[in-house]
Amino acid sequence: MQRLQAFKYELKPNGQQERQMRRFAGSCRFVFNQALALQQARYEPGEKKLGYAGLCKLLTEWRNSADTAWLAEAPVHPLQQTLQDLERAYANFFAQRADFPRFKKKGQHDSFRYPDPKQLKLDQGNSRLFLPKLGWLRYRNSREVLGTVKNATVSQSCGKWYVSIQTEREVEQPIPNGGAVGIDPGIARFATLSDGSFIGPLHSFKRHEAALRKAQQALSRKVKFSSNWKKAKARVQRIHARIGNARRDYLHKCSTTISQNHAMVCIEDLQVRNMSKSAAGTTEQPGQNVKAKAGLNKSILDQGWFEFRRQLDYKLAWTGGQIIAVSPHHTSQDCPNCHHVTPDNRKTQARFRCVACGFEEHADVVGAINILSRGMQKLRDEGQDTADASAGCDRTARIACKVSGAVMPPAAGTHRSNFGMAQGHAGAP
Repeated sequence: MQRLQAFKYELKPNGQQERQMRRFAGSCRFVFNQALALQQARYEPGEKKLGYAGLCKLLTEWRNSADTAWLAEAPVHPLQQTLQDLERAYANFFAQRADFPRFKKKGQHDSFRYPDPKQLKLDQGNSRLFLPKLGWLRYRNSREVLGTVKNATVSQSCGKWYVSIQTEREVEQPIPNGGAVGIDPGIARFATLSDGSFIGPLHSFKRHEAALRKAQQALSRKVKFSSNWKKAKARVQRIHARIGNARRDYLHKCSTTISQNHAMVCIEDLQVRNMSKSAAGTTEQPGQNVKAKAGLNKSILDQGWFEFRRQLDYKLAWTGGQIIAVSPHHTSQDCPNCHHVTPDNRKTQARFRCVACGFEEHADVVGAINILSRGMQKLRDEGQDTADASAGCDRTARIACKVSGAVMPPAAGTHRSNFGMAQGHAGAP
């Protein structure tokens, strides 16, 4: 099977190369904003939107115009890729996958992409990369690039430049390892598994919140665009980068371990954007418990649930497994023993006690079990084989038997995940 994978490295450009990269990123930003303004101007009188081919013709005119002749100094392929990005942004907007395209600002997501692999040269032995109109650039060679180079994207973050090299290679058809598992994401516990284990939260933003607050207060006292203001802004950016890097690293470790040890992962189909909306309301209809909701939103976004699901999706595909998203409604209120659903089953955040049959367990474990059960039911409804999910069925039945005192032998192939990080066992409180 074909595998597309990106390898990201930190670049080590000299002064001239860094100035050129800033110019190239600025040229791409100008082309994007110019094309977006043109599309909006055509939309107001009701004219049809220009396609990619029409925008490319205008790009040629801009490069040959005396007013924007400096665009010719940048490589043409990255400028064309910028127009493709705008076309993709419009397609995502019309498909209701994203908001309307917005104008780009200097210093925010500065990047440009080389799509032609024939123009790229990679010398891994000497840790250097050749890019058109930039020459040979040294990079921090942290790991080997595997596969055939397809394209390269240069980006800037917190004053540092990075290159992401996308490759394609042929790999053997993977054989999934392990059984099925349900995952209940949370805040007090980042992820609770249906086998009883759980992963503790990292709280990356919370750990750096005090330092970030002080840095932002210092930035607010500086004269805007002064030298001290730029230094204070760079300090704030470094803290934000540290928060993001720590969260991303933690999510990669968790998702890699889960995908390598399970053939099927069932997870809630959470709409994180809707869950973290502000409760402030309007002047006419002000919201309630705004401060508490703001704190909850901050905690939700600090976990990175959407990124965690995204990583699980492609990593399970790499290992031959699959991910199943199920409805999150009443997963923590449904008794796995008698299936009695009521809010009274969960009086507190952690404790679950069924008012009908008396079944007790940690509420997050109950949620994970119900998620696994719904995932297997979804497979049955689709007519797929659920043999790989038999371990999850046995786990559900075994926990349900705790109420009656029956003892069941351990199911074949069941195991507890070993994460090598913050984890524990979810027992009854």
